Amino acid sequence: MSLPTIPVAQSPESKFREYLASRPKPQRFTEQQRLLLEHIFAKHSHFDAEQLIDELKRAGRQVSRATVYRTLPKLVDAGLLRRIELGNRTVYDHDYGYPFHDHLLCEECGAMIEFQSEALDAVLREVLSQHQFRARNRTLVIRGTCAACNSAKAAKRRLVM
Repeated sequence: MSLPTIPVAQSPESKFREYLASRPKPQRFTEQQRLLLEHIFAKHSHFDAEQLIDELKRAGRQVSRATVYRTLPKLVDAGLLRRIELGNRTVYDHDYGYPFHDHLLCEECGAMIEFQSEALDAVLREVLSQHQFRARNRTLVIRGTCAACNSAKAAKRRLVM
């Protein structure tokens, strides 16, 4: 499923600039941060810091490793990215300009499949209400095996028999 973009009031860059300016000690917006934001928001994908660094190098963008590692948490705090913990790996996903969604993670090939479910959202609202709990955020990752990997396993079994 490909998620549609949703209209937003500001560009990711202007939202991040606003975030930096509103910090207790305002911070300046650098050219490396601009290149980083431009690259991240040019396409919708899940990535970890090392993948991002490799992609930036391949694209010929001069962004230091330190800038990437310092900026990613700020982009999360600014509401632009969502951090998803996958055991010993942290991946980032767009949280700005896309509808809220959850993920299926294939433990065979590493594919992340995005999905939205009104029924699941309704169940979670009911659980929150029952417990008088105010959620700040949620990250749901369901681990298993994707259809392609299941098909490949089935084909291997058929060959063995």
